[in-house]
Amino acid sequence: MSEIPAKATGSEDSSGGARRGAVDGLVPGDAPSGDGMWQSSPPGSMYDYIKVASFSIGPDGLVDQWSLRAEQIFGIPADRAVGMDPIEAFVEPVRRERGQRKMAEILDGREWTGVVPFRLPDSSSADARDREGIAEVYVMPTRTEGGEKAAVCIVVDVRTLRRIETDLAASQAIFGQSPFGFLLIDPDLRVRRANQRFASVFGGTVDDHRGKSVHDYLPRGEAERVAATLRRVLETGDSITDMHVTGFVPGSDERRHWSVNLYRVHSGSGRPIGIAWLGTDITARRAAAREAAAARRNLALLNEAGARIGNSLDLETTARELLDVVVPGFCDLATVDLYQGLLAGDETPPGLADGSAEVRRVAFASAVSDAPFSGTGKPVKLGAVHHYPFNSPCADALRTARPQKVPGDDGGLVQSTLAVPMVAHDTVVGLAQFARTKGSEPFGDRDRELAVELAARAAVCIDNARLYRREHERALILQRSLLPPGDPEASGLDIACRYLPGNAATGRPSEVGGDWFDVIELPGHRTALVVGDVMGRGLRAAVAMGELRTAVRTLAQLDLEPAEVLSQLDEIARGLGTPAFAGGVQQATRAARRPREADLSEVYLATCVYAVYDSVTRRCTFANAGHLPPVLVEPGESALMLDVPPGMPLGVGGEPFEEVEVELPEGALLALYTDGLVESRDHPLDEGLQAFVGALTDPSAPLEDVCDHVLNTLDTHHGEDDIALLMARVQGLPADSVGDWTLPREPRSVGRAREFARAQLLAWDMEPLVDTTELLVSELVTNALRYGEGEIRLRLLLDRTLVCEVWDSGLVQPRRRRARDTDEGGRGLQLVGLLSAAWGSRRTHRGKTVWFELPLPGTDTTLADPAEALLSLF
Repeated sequence: MSEIPAKATGSEDSSGGARRGAVDGLVPGDAPSGDGMWQSSPPGSMYDYIKVASFSIGPDGLVDQWSLRAEQIFGIPADRAVGMDPIEAFVEPVRRERGQRKMAEILDGREWTGVVPFRLPDSSSADARDREGIAEVYVMPTRTEGGEKAAVCIVVDVRTLRRIETDLAASQAIFGQSPFGFLLIDPDLRVRRANQRFASVFGGTVDDHRGKSVHDYLPRGEAERVAATLRRVLETGDSITDMHVTGFVPGSDERRHWSVNLYRVHSGSGRPIGIAWLGTDITARRAAAREAAAARRNLALLNEAGARIGNSLDLETTARELLDVVVPGFCDLATVDLYQGLLAGDETPPGLADGSAEVRRVAFASAVSDAPFSGTGKPVKLGAVHHYPFNSPCADALRTARPQKVPGDDGGLVQSTLAVPMVAHDTVVGLAQFARTKGSEPFGDRDRELAVELAARAAVCIDNARLYRREHERALILQRSLLPPGDPEASGLDIACRYLPGNAATGRPSEVGGDWFDVIELPGHRTALVVGDVMGRGLRAAVAMGELRTAVRTLAQLDLEPAEVLSQLDEIARGLGTPAFAGGVQQATRAARRPREADLSEVYLATCVYAVYDSVTRRCTFANAGHLPPVLVEPGESALMLDVPPGMPLGVGGEPFEEVEVELPEGALLALYTDGLVESRDHPLDEGLQAFVGALTDPSAPLEDVCDHVLNTLDTHHGEDDIALLMARVQGLPADSVGDWTLPREPRSVGRAREFARAQLLAWDMEPLVDTTELLVSELVTNALRYGEGEIRLRLLLDRTLVCEVWDSGLVQPRRRRARDTDEGGRGLQLVGLLSAAWGSRRTHRGKTVWFELPLPGTDTTLADPAEALLSLF
């Protein structure tokens, strides 16, 4: 053991007596600068933790040196401690005797180490254990300069040592047993210590990782990012939580993800000594998060698809709606091809069994390029008709109704493509292709399922649109078949008409409506003009319109007055609204006779205006059932709406209809129309009516031009409703085309009637009709004398046909019957039926009229010879 002079390193305190030893450590600045061995210990050294103190004992057994750390541990200043007997000062009385023996042994030159209890300074605790400290003392014998025996004592607080030991054990347990990868990184960003969990992931023992840096574990770019973060934590002291780090485990190509927490580690004095790295593997969690995000994205896409696909009943529009949903949310490029047969309206299921039928590209969308994309390497333009080769994946998808993967094409732009058949009700209607470009994530199984679902939804909408288009076309065919073909002809009227289905101007499909018009020729060169509108839309409205139109024509042939025609139509319309109407005419008749208070929601409501024009008198009788008023334009006058009482719509019942008779001057223009012409969502009815009246400025122009002008002028008013427009210009029958005579009720009137008829026909240069007309006139006048009342009136009308009318005041209608061979009479009306083109009778305000009609010479109609007709009756 080396001998150290006891007082060589002592120093005087400010009072001049007590010496404090410098045994605790070098005082900063004592060693020469530049000599590493003699540099002072930095703050936070081990001595600060374990609280080492020292003092020395002279030959007399008393303290002769007392260090500053001893003052801190024992709470006794140096000026008091120097000269004290350490046994008397620090050892309990019961142990002092033994302490004195130990001191003697020490001064005799023996080393001693032991544990000595002592009183803690300034302790006010009531617990004796808290007032007493335990010191581990190490006594080393020495000699003074004079050669006398002395001792140097090193003292350590035992409780501090035990606390340090416990802390080290706890730290070791936490560090070693942590389920997370734990690293202690020094200020040089090198691994100072690693736990077993980290070593089990990256291989080797914990010692194998000492001295490594993040560059030894991570790719270069990721390592530089993490190293920069470590430096920032070391410099600022700011902690980092849940930093995501991506790399590879040695010996595996699988990309792994970790969540790392970083915080700066300090010594007891607060000096930074490194960085703690706490990492956990979140690869599975990231995968689950991606799956959850993909599921949320897919649900969002499906929700968006449900909201955006199928809003239109147009096939091409529905296909574009599908692509609006998937690009760019699901893919970068997409196309839709539909079978050409489906687009052409074929009734049979489209396509061939081998998937090579012609398809048309109806939609294309791209988030990266506008170049056409086909999925086969051959570009296909939008709208082009093409077919897929038999051995191609696209044809296979169409053939099997299963999605197929398509190899990349388009010059390497596309890396992943799905060809998905569009299946609706077990029928393939087309093919959708979804493509992702280079750099995007390839399609997976979940993407395939989503693509199938999206395509199926669009397919159902497209099939619905196809079915709607088919039914809509059928309804239009039905509706148009119920309208007069071409431009109708009528005696004394120049007629032009227009019918436009709803949305015809925009090309968008809409439900058919119940608008109709008709021109019905009546006996006596009279004409019935009809315009009506069944409220509501769809096939049922069109069917109801057809029923009402047929009923109007039937009632018109009965030659009823306009008000009576509407009354009968009202009863029929009330029967149309009941389910019983589908059961037959008898049930419909019973339904039409329901009580007047029946629920209006069960009936079809319709409006109608019915007018009868007489070309001889140029008078027109109107009756209106809730319809818009007719418009009249007289020559040289402004257009005006006729004041015709509107009445109630058909199907309401309970109210009689009124008639209004108006005399129409030569050249006057009459317009009947439906509300689709003058009313829309954007324009009120009054504004539309004024616009319509204002458009009728030149009634003398050709009627076709007038119709076109009206439609062009009111185009902004045309909406979803149908338009029916009927225009008629008055061209009354000339006076020289009418022969009119009054005959008394006497037998000779039959002969005079024949004479009047012969003379008039010869004046008209109608000699081929003289014999037949004389015979038939004779029969009708004879019947009027035999069965009628009052004076008799004979009238001949020459226009497109020859019409003969015989009027009397009797109310009994003539009835045609079959005479027996033995009967002398009863064959007159049979003869009229054989020799005329048509005949009939009608009631008038003053009786009845019996009439017959003959075709003019030179027409295609050939009538029977009078002589042969007479012989055939016997």
